[in-house]
Amino acid sequence: MRRDQLEHAIRTACQIIEQPEIIIVGSQAILGTYDESQLPPAATMSIEVDVLPIADDNDETARLADLIEGVAGEFSPFEELHGFCIDGVDLTTAVLPDGWRERLVKVQNANTAAPSGTPRFTGWCLAKEDLCVAKLCAFREKDLNFVSALLDAGLADPTIIANRLPTVPPTHIAATQRALTWIASRR
Repeated sequence: MRRDQLEHAIRTACQIIEQPEIIIVGSQAILGTYDESQLPPAATMSIEVDVLPIADDNDETARLADLIEGVAGEFSPFEELHGFCIDGVDLTTAVLPDGWRERLVKVQNANTAAPSGTPRFTGWCLAKEDLCVAKLCAFREKDLNFVSALLDAGLADPTIIANRLPTVPPTHIAATQRALTWIASRR
C-alpha cells in the first residue's frame, strides 16, 4: 500500500460515517509516520486499512465500523475498483498501551479533503511503537514479520516497545509476556 491510498481510505471512511476524523490502527498506520519509499516491503504488504471510528462508546464505534465495512470492506465494489479495502474495527480489535491516544500521528492534507475542498478529513495513525505493541500482542506470523521488518530497518525502537508492552490492559498479560520474550530476543 502507498501513502496516497491511505489518504484515500481516510477520506472515504470519514465520508461513509459522516465524521471529520478516524483512527488507523492496523499495519497501514505506519504510513502516517513514513511513506512507502522509506519502508521495507513487508511493512506495506497489506491491502486492508483498519479504521477505528471515533465515538462516545464502543456500541456506536461498532455501528460505524459496520457502515465502513459494508461500503468499502473486503470484496466490495470499492476494493474491486481501488485494489484495497477499508475494514471497520472497534475498540476490542487492537491491544494498545497506555497513552496511545496522546501519541497519534496526524494525517491531513489535500488528499484527505472532501470533494468540495473543505472540510478536511483527518486520519489519526498509531505511533510506530504503539503499532508494534499491538502487532506483538496479536502475535500472528504476519504481525511478527511486520515488526521484524521495522526493527531490521531501524524504523522502530525495541526499547520503547518493551517499555510500553507492560502498560497494555492487564487482561492481556499472557500476550504481553509472550511479546516481551520475543522483543528481548531481538535486542
